[in-house]
Amino acid sequence: MSDFLSLLATSLLSGSWAEVITRLCFGYPFVMSWYWIAGSLLYYFYRERFQPYPDQPPKLRNYPFVSVLLPCFNEQDQLHETMSVLMQSNYPNFEVIAINDGSSDRTLEILLELQTQYPKLRVANLTKNQGKSTALNTGLVLSKGDLIVCIDGDALLDRHAITWFVRRFLLDKKLGAITGNPRIRNRSSLLGRLQVGEFSSIVGMIKRTQSIDNALFTVSGVICAFRKVAILDAGQWTPEAITDDVDLTLRIQVAGWKVTFEPNALCWILMPEKLRGLWRQRVRWSEGGAQAAMKIARRLIASKSWGLILVMSNFYISIFWAFTMVLWFTLLNIHQILTDDPLSIYQNFIPQWWGVILACTYLIQCMVGMLLDRRYEKNLLSEFIWIVWYPLAYWAIQTCSCVVGTYKALIRPAHKKGTWVSPDRGVH
Repeated sequence: MSDFLSLLATSLLSGSWAEVITRLCFGYPFVMSWYWIAGSLLYYFYRERFQPYPDQPPKLRNYPFVSVLLPCFNEQDQLHETMSVLMQSNYPNFEVIAINDGSSDRTLEILLELQTQYPKLRVANLTKNQGKSTALNTGLVLSKGDLIVCIDGDALLDRHAITWFVRRFLLDKKLGAITGNPRIRNRSSLLGRLQVGEFSSIVGMIKRTQSIDNALFTVSGVICAFRKVAILDAGQWTPEAITDDVDLTLRIQVAGWKVTFEPNALCWILMPEKLRGLWRQRVRWSEGGAQAAMKIARRLIASKSWGLILVMSNFYISIFWAFTMVLWFTLLNIHQILTDDPLSIYQNFIPQWWGVILACTYLIQCMVGMLLDRRYEKNLLSEFIWIVWYPLAYWAIQTCSCVVGTYKALIRPAHKKGTWVSPDRGVH
């Protein structure tokens, strides 16, 4: 058996195509890093730098009624803080609809108590856990506003965020959805600090770049806003969707609406700080992204949204790259273990000069992202020292979770509903 595996690995790793695969594995992240750097700088110089700061929103010509949807599942530890901060919003014309999705803790009891304290709060109760999409659809039916803002039960919404969302909707009638700017608030571990850099150097830069064409792969489900008519045009939230935000974002764009990024709409969120919780989160994200991408593939060309086609093309390539990386490293390790004379390609798979170039490119990307995000977090650069660990910790996790999540999406029953599990929110 070992001889067979060794022969298989040797044959697959030999040949001119092996060099092509090697270049793909290391060339793809290099090219994409510079793509995100260039796109985010373009967005900053042509759009972002002329905007007021987050705490200085302009006065609007009118203040349309806004419905804030707050789906909740086992949020008893977060609700008092979330609701207190939400009710401090300086937007004058809004309601909050909190939907309890079959929680097994005191979530419903706390919501009913809060309803007596805050006149703007209404509570809906689902007796069984039916998933975030069903909870949001319930809130949508009850909503009175034509503009919808969605946040999670553990999110602390900036007091000016709703104003910034409404401003963008008033400026562009074809805008169907807006993603906000989530910021990490729990930083008590290395994983927590790494995610601070991730949201600046990767997530924020990707959103800026994609927003140039008003086409995004996804809004951030923890902080986003929609026109109600755009949600209805897209068919509302899909109960079978694993990641409701990705699924709805893509369908809204296929329906002909624009989607963009509003960096001034801030929201402070909790993220996993344990490896197990992080792994489960990233696998779910990958599974949901692959599920949504497969559903939208046939309708993509017909949409004639070239910005969305570009976004989705990059997503499909990234999945291919992840599978290639995992397969390639597996074959290399099999050959290394089962033979006494490793292939020269193994010795040169990570050439020193490529390693240095990739490391420098990533640090440049991270520095650019953090400099751009200093508008929103003044002391952000103090986290730069932790980011050097990101490629070691996160690239491996992201690549493997992408493979596992895509596989799970492929074998998942089409009509299986997406239900919630309580996430790891770290220590805060």
